[in-house]
Amino acid sequence: MLPTFVPWIAFLIIANGSMFRLKMGIIVAIILTVIMIITKLHRGVIKWVGVLFFSYAFVAVVLRDNMWAVKYMGVLANGALAVGTWAGIVLKKPFTLEYAREHTDPSLWSSPSFLRTSYLLSMIWAVIFSINTGLAWQKSVHPTLYSWVYEAISYTLLVAAMFVSTWYPKYVRQKRESASSGQI
Repeated sequence: MLPTFVPWIAFLIIANGSMFRLKMGIIVAIILTVIMIITKLHRGVIKWVGVLFFSYAFVAVVLRDNMWAVKYMGVLANGALAVGTWAGIVLKKPFTLEYAREHTDPSLWSSPSFLRTSYLLSMIWAVIFSINTGLAWQKSVHPTLYSWVYEAISYTLLVAAMFVSTWYPKYVRQKRESASSGQI
């Protein structure tokens, strides 16, 4: 699932420290988003969140130098991911579902366990994006010498979500295989 977030990761890495780097991060993220859509590495709600967010950021920051957007870029980015992820859950299209299907036998796609796992993982991501939106808001309205703490918490949560997204499906699969072989 990591490739899903390549444009966002590139944006995060590049867009720190100066207006030039922010603009460059937005441009690189747009290019990566387009490439990933063309190559079908990007799909579902995260694709559309990326298209909408990076298009907005391009217009607001690159073309118009909107300082409000610059100041709240972290809030806007995390908020867009949170809203998109929650919307996918509400619309019964959790973003993890499409990526999980790549690694799962089609006969299991409608199984309650497979669907529950996809919803659970999407909810974990939605909660983390929501928390990160709050952290970005705090960092924007109360910048301090300790802003690195907000970032450390945010990155730790994202790494935890990646870990759980990798570990939990394997755990569920092992549990299902053990149950089917009678080794509960």
